[in-house]
Amino acid sequence: MTVIQQEDLITSVADALQYISYYHPPDFVQALHRAYEQEQSPAARDALGQILLNSRLCAEGHRPVCQDTGIVVAFVEVGMEVRWNGAMDLEAMINEGVRRAYTHPDNPLRASIVTDPAGTRRNTGDNTPAVIHTRLVAGNKLKIALAAKGGGSENKARLAMLNPSDDIKDWVLRTLPELGAGWCPPGIIGLGIGGTAEKAVLLAKQSLLEPVDIQQLRARGPANALEELRLELYEAINALGIGAQGLGGITTVVDVKILDYPTHAASKPVALIPNCAATRHIHFTLDGSGPAELPQPRLADWPEVNWSPGKTSRRIDLDTLDPTEVRQWRPGETLLLSGRLLTGRDAAHKRLVDLLAQGKPLPEGLDFRGRFIYYVGPVDAVGDEVIGPAGPTTATRMDKFTEPLLAKTGLLGMIGKAERGPQAIEAIKKHGAVYLIATGGAAYLVARSIREARVLAFPELGMEAIHEFVVQDMPVTVAVDSRGQSIHELGPRQWRLKLQQAR
Repeated sequence: MTVIQQEDLITSVADALQYISYYHPPDFVQALHRAYEQEQSPAARDALGQILLNSRLCAEGHRPVCQDTGIVVAFVEVGMEVRWNGAMDLEAMINEGVRRAYTHPDNPLRASIVTDPAGTRRNTGDNTPAVIHTRLVAGNKLKIALAAKGGGSENKARLAMLNPSDDIKDWVLRTLPELGAGWCPPGIIGLGIGGTAEKAVLLAKQSLLEPVDIQQLRARGPANALEELRLELYEAINALGIGAQGLGGITTVVDVKILDYPTHAASKPVALIPNCAATRHIHFTLDGSGPAELPQPRLADWPEVNWSPGKTSRRIDLDTLDPTEVRQWRPGETLLLSGRLLTGRDAAHKRLVDLLAQGKPLPEGLDFRGRFIYYVGPVDAVGDEVIGPAGPTTATRMDKFTEPLLAKTGLLGMIGKAERGPQAIEAIKKHGAVYLIATGGAAYLVARSIREARVLAFPELGMEAIHEFVVQDMPVTVAVDSRGQSIHELGPRQWRLKLQQAR
């Protein structure tokens, strides 16, 4: 009989979540490096270089690869011969491990979980509770797979109840371009097929925990229909030309994973969930002998990528910038920003727009005239850091706030990740503003360009408070220029045509 100690499980969960916050899975790093070496699009290759350098820096410094340190998902298999020594139930033990991991003093992880999601949306403060799926299985061991799933990719999950005669590949190829770049490609697409609606979604999530092995599959060839579908989708998705960060390029996914389950004769549930460039997951087993021993990767396993800002990047002084200079920027141009910028995301934007609508003044000291706002919710600083990892969040969530802020505050531009929708692009064009992107999945690298940071407004919002950053040579790309031209439309279109012509 195996006896699992309560503290062993708690410690194992906490250690594993810390581990995946700064260590990419080696198979994923190798897949990204292969994509980097093969990429022909300069913009996409630059983004991949930043992601790979960021990954190595995080492995060295034990700091999160992304500021969004995710919602914890646990798949737990409990052997029926397992016994427990402890007073807490299984979910309470796992959540205590989550709490310890996310409040660790040496590497605090961002608390992103809110309770009362349809109402007050109050942050729980320690990233609990986790989403836990438990199965009783034969045996005398406890097996756990943990993932920390970022909101940008999780928000792009899709479910379709197809007719039995509908083609799955056609549905995926129609659906994927509609997701935009908010899921931070390149990554992995997980598909769940069959069962019921909830089973298909669960299968899609589980599939993302499997190793990256598409190149091995390509080499040996498919052994069944699902493997054949994986290969077809891998080729077809990359042929869309979406590319890293949606900038246009030859690699959008590094793998496609599929799990299936028997379903009703009248049904064909299909779920799609993308995993982003901050892929984080780990498996461990407890057998009663103590906490899990996690494999210690060697830094030699990370490729040497000597990324640096391109020689053609334009240096911009944010403190002296005027609208005339902004109107000269064009989509795809790379910039290095220095000077002062403001931050803000969903909760802060809603408060700002509500104040403007009521004719009330903005908080004292908050002036957007001629300034840029960076869509970010940073991780807390440790040691001598100015700020923790501070990568961009998905900009489309701020689209509905863009017109009132540009119209009523004198805001000059915005920085985020992924594309902007028609509503925001029209506002940008109308007001002669601009939208820039920083690389999603390079949060620690971006944070190194931040020289000072202070909270200016709404401190009670925690990571969503408005900060003022002083940055030096912060790397960004022009995504939407003052004429309303978008790199997320131009780039993929250009590379899709190139890939079609190359066939």
